[in-house]
Amino acid sequence: MKIIAVIPARYASTRFPAKLMQDLGGKTVITRTYEAAVNTNLFDDVFVVTDSDLIFNEIISNGGKAIRSTKEHESGSDRIAEAVENLDVDIVVNVQGDEPFIDAAPLAEVINVFKNDTQRKVDLASLMREIKDKEEIENPNNVKVVVDQNGFALYFSRSVIPYPRDMNAGVRYFQHIGIYAFRKQALLDFYSLPMQSLEASEKLEQLRYLEFGKRIKMVETSHVSIGIDTPEDLDKARKLI
Repeated sequence: MKIIAVIPARYASTRFPAKLMQDLGGKTVITRTYEAAVNTNLFDDVFVVTDSDLIFNEIISNGGKAIRSTKEHESGSDRIAEAVENLDVDIVVNVQGDEPFIDAAPLAEVINVFKNDTQRKVDLASLMREIKDKEEIENPNNVKVVVDQNGFALYFSRSVIPYPRDMNAGVRYFQHIGIYAFRKQALLDFYSLPMQSLEASEKLEQLRYLEFGKRIKMVETSHVSIGIDTPEDLDKARKLI
């Protein structure tokens, strides 16, 4: 089973433009993320896929591997699918380009889903963590997920799901952690399928997989990602470095 990591890297971030090229302790954010992914020793190969010549050249000049996107894409899955279409791989792990402090443990968890999936029932694997704080549960920026008895995702939403009509029902709430591992075919299928109403409404690409019958295995974790979404996040990261 050949397993690779792909880091989708857009230059034009809405909230923090050019964040991936910001200096972080003498190296750019994207270079630190690439090196962190390589240093997990979990992957047969690691690639950055980007629509930016600046990011492409940054990775190549530092001895890394990069793939230039040739098309405009609405989602990370689309960008990754284009990049891996002609690569001989089995499992593709999406690593976020703005997370230079990669923890190997959660990546290993999603990879192990496929290593244990002898009957090939899983198309994607991802992570979720329990949240209990009312503000976290109600925050639309925190994507929630509900699963069936076997841990497969039933639905993702920015809304509170399930709705707590009975406060004593003992429901647990889970936030989706956006680390994905895909079978290559699931990515290629996504690439050829049109966006449907649920994905368009919630602005969550994982709903396209569910709408077309793909099975997403969720793994509970205590992992909390450390991403760089704002200049304030970058300041914190510099102090951590």
